[in-house]
Amino acid sequence: MKLRLFGTDGVRGRAGDELTAELAFRLGRAAARVLGPGSGAEGGRVLLGRDTRASGPWLEEALAAGLAAGGLGPASLGVAPTPAVAHLVPRSGFALGAVVSASHNPAEYNGIKFLDGAGRKLAQAVEASIERELDAPGDWGETKDAGGGGLPLAPDRLRADALLELYLEHLVEAAGGRFAGERVALDCANGAAFRTAPEAFRRAGLRVTSLHDRPDGENINRGAGSEHPGALAALVREGRFACGFAFDGDGDRCLAIDERGEIVDGDGLLAVLALDLHERGRLPGPAVVGTVMTNLGLERFLARHGIALVRAPVGDREVAEAMEAGGFRLGGEPSGHIVVRDFAVTGDGALTALRVLDTLRRSGRTLGEAARLWERLPQALRNVRLPEGARIGDDERDALAALQAKAGRALSGRGRVVVRPSGTEPVVRILVEGEDEGEVRARADEIAQDVARELERSARARAARASRRGGD
Repeated sequence: MKLRLFGTDGVRGRAGDELTAELAFRLGRAAARVLGPGSGAEGGRVLLGRDTRASGPWLEEALAAGLAAGGLGPASLGVAPTPAVAHLVPRSGFALGAVVSASHNPAEYNGIKFLDGAGRKLAQAVEASIERELDAPGDWGETKDAGGGGLPLAPDRLRADALLELYLEHLVEAAGGRFAGERVALDCANGAAFRTAPEAFRRAGLRVTSLHDRPDGENINRGAGSEHPGALAALVREGRFACGFAFDGDGDRCLAIDERGEIVDGDGLLAVLALDLHERGRLPGPAVVGTVMTNLGLERFLARHGIALVRAPVGDREVAEAMEAGGFRLGGEPSGHIVVRDFAVTGDGALTALRVLDTLRRSGRTLGEAARLWERLPQALRNVRLPEGARIGDDERDALAALQAKAGRALSGRGRVVVRPSGTEPVVRILVEGEDEGEVRARADEIAQDVARELERSARARAARASRRGGD
């Protein structure tokens, strides 16, 4: 199923350029028509949240206007993590949720994603229905100059504060009991978790030092958070912290820093959580859900403990859907999206961190000791940016699949190759892993060159076809 706008995590683009107020309005109106009262959604109220980008308020207002034009009642949490919206929608009488955020992307980007009445990201088929409604006639012209003054957004701060209090209580409950004052460092990415994560950790009995917790609208993810954990690693090394956790811009994922200042990614966190649940008999299957990007070393480690790894396509929505289909309780991605179904239906960076701390408290291990129980196979990641005029259609997907198969045969069972278009950026992502680090790197470079040549060839072919059509 090919979608024009929706990627693996909603609609994203440069704010004011690719993602305009008009598009936000049309997305809200289309979503309301597909998911609103006429489609069976009860209550007709939508809970909105956003991250800390400067473009967030006006995009939220335009989205709210579109939702209202489609017959729904928007209410705003203001700045709030995506998992806060996901948690509160089914628990506070909302029919739907919507979040204005571009997650880990730079500040000039923004995005819009919708959540169903259970707090889950929409299925791709539903997103396709929303896209089909986008071009329906509407009244954007009557609202585009309102400047937010008359738009039907309801940011009642007392109500928003009360709802966020429910989310904080949820995080503290997920901690599994009060801690004994362990020192933990957090990197909030100048994003949506800058208030909620430190507050929840303090309420759970932890001593918290926060980095990048002063958003100014432009500094989200800038040299900070899960995309840039260097500053947090240095702080943990120098400050004798038990560990650290770095969140992304909308707070739905995290990476960890162990006591030595070394990074523990989503695969490492998944290993820690999976082994604990399995030892306590609380891992159905026993199996966990990963993705095609999950390290082969983790798969082998889990297998030694009698735990199967079920691989899903990339994206926390895909992980969550595979978990629901198979009745599994734990899943995640190397990027730090971890879904702990006993507590949430989507990724939550703060919740993941608190669950990891509870697991370490029970085992008596440090994070470094727990993360070193398995051996990571060498991996090489390469991103090849699409050239001007290139796009990923069926022909390009077939060509990329052929390159992946060829490279896989060359490794002869010594490793794995994944070649896939990104769902959030105009790049093709390449993963090579195996037992020999030198071979892995060389193979990744070779595949990247092949992909770049194929994309250039495709762009030239498209340009030639367009030129011929123009001359007819």
